[in-house]
Amino acid sequence: MLRRRSFLKVAAIAATAVLPLSAGLSGPATAQSTDTLEIAFSARGLRTIDPARSIQGADEWAIIHIHDKLVEVPKGRFPRTVAEVQPSLATDWEVSDDAKTWTFTLREGVEFQKGYGEMTSEDVKFTFDRLLNPEELGVNRSLYHNLESVEVDGPYKVVFQLKQPDPLFPLGPLLHYSASIISKKAFEEKGSEAFERDPVGTGPYMLETVFENPSEGVLLTRNPDYWGEPAKMPKLHVQYIADTTARTLALLSGDVHMIEGVRAPGWVPSIKARNADLHFDTSSPGSFFTIQMNMQKPPFDNQKVRQAVAYLIDRDTIAEAMAPISQRTFGLNPPSFPAGFTEETVPEAVRYDYNPEKAKELLAEAGLPEGFSFDSYTSQREDYQSIALMIQDMLRAGGIEMNLEVKDHTAFHADQATNTNTIFLRSAAYPPVPTQAIGEQLSSASEVKNDGSGGPNFSHYGVAIPGIDDMLEEAMAEPNLEARIEKVQAIEEKFLTDMPLLPIVTNGYLIVRAPNVDLGYEQKSGYAHWRLTDAVVN
Repeated sequence: MLRRRSFLKVAAIAATAVLPLSAGLSGPATAQSTDTLEIAFSARGLRTIDPARSIQGADEWAIIHIHDKLVEVPKGRFPRTVAEVQPSLATDWEVSDDAKTWTFTLREGVEFQKGYGEMTSEDVKFTFDRLLNPEELGVNRSLYHNLESVEVDGPYKVVFQLKQPDPLFPLGPLLHYSASIISKKAFEEKGSEAFERDPVGTGPYMLETVFENPSEGVLLTRNPDYWGEPAKMPKLHVQYIADTTARTLALLSGDVHMIEGVRAPGWVPSIKARNADLHFDTSSPGSFFTIQMNMQKPPFDNQKVRQAVAYLIDRDTIAEAMAPISQRTFGLNPPSFPAGFTEETVPEAVRYDYNPEKAKELLAEAGLPEGFSFDSYTSQREDYQSIALMIQDMLRAGGIEMNLEVKDHTAFHADQATNTNTIFLRSAAYPPVPTQAIGEQLSSASEVKNDGSGGPNFSHYGVAIPGIDDMLEEAMAEPNLEARIEKVQAIEEKFLTDMPLLPIVTNGYLIVRAPNVDLGYEQKSGYAHWRLTDAVVN
């Protein structure tokens, strides 16, 4: 039984975000065996396959196959410790006693695709220097705010100097797709703009075609000179099909082998009922779904208003409506992560359980006893739109009317990145490093910029009002992991009190594949993308 409001009411509202599956969508659900693995995602088209510039999750599937990183996750899951991080372009590494100097030994003889020569320490330094250059880009720069410098020590050794100690450095930013190593020669030859659609990496696949039709996406071919185990399928085609029904039909008719699942109420049971032989691969906890309130726009510059919004959003109901992929969160780090608050450990003052009466009291104290209205926008993607519609309905209990515009997913990301929204919805995946999500979404260094060069601190926390920068620096300076976790939980309690950001749920990332596709391993946890080099079509 759902508490406080009817599941049916909320699910019915959210269901308007998802086109219903017609009875005619039953089919073989067995894509034809070819030399190409076909996979389709919920987006209108490609934005970029430059790993440093990408902010659209669908593009990351091409990025992680074209490129390699220094280190890699174990197949199918996040590493639980630094010892479980897998070698990739780096064969081994060592750390100084103060955890501020990390030295990586590179794999020798690794060739860049398309004849761009051997990968050396100069390419690694170039990759990370670019990530630190605010004139070159800023989208993922906040992940590397603790990186002081990258120096070469001969052709096959790279030294990372950190500003503060980080005992989890290989587990954090180095596992992010933006840390993919690119060819210095190729980038300088092609230029920044061309590189976005013609990147050169060392990965198991290389770019063959960027189709003129955005929905056709990109075609990758197996890299014949790959240093590791070759991909089992000769080609990988990454398509973009934003329409839910069309994407589902493409799977059920056999036109594609795998699709991005729909994170919306009722979709999983519905698709299972149509074909029980489909495979459902879920990466959990998946994406951290949050809302941020723009404190530069009244009345969200008032703490009581922001807290009222938190009390009006029934996160238990949202999690249950999005079952079986969702879990309510109590802080930015989910309960399964180090420093993550659980139902038992979250401080009572910042639980923000659903309480419309408390919300109305706070709004009255803020001088808004009748509530208020504001404009906002969200993505047409099902998880964004479903949750936004539920939030829109929940806010009405406090007299708050959110005038919601629904945008194409690609345009939504581009617009949010230029600071044009009022309540910012974000879905992002992180490794089990307790400072990473906080640094990216709440530090002043990650503040969104009007020109799109900033990061995903959409609330302007730490700029509009004092934030957690000093506390984060203290946590980052703490080499002892247990002591660091305590400091992170103090940060969580601080920002939950100030309420620039409300954690909503974690949504496991879902891929549905045809019965004749073998992934090659079981996907359990990790980012909202994983390699398909072991996948085969039987």
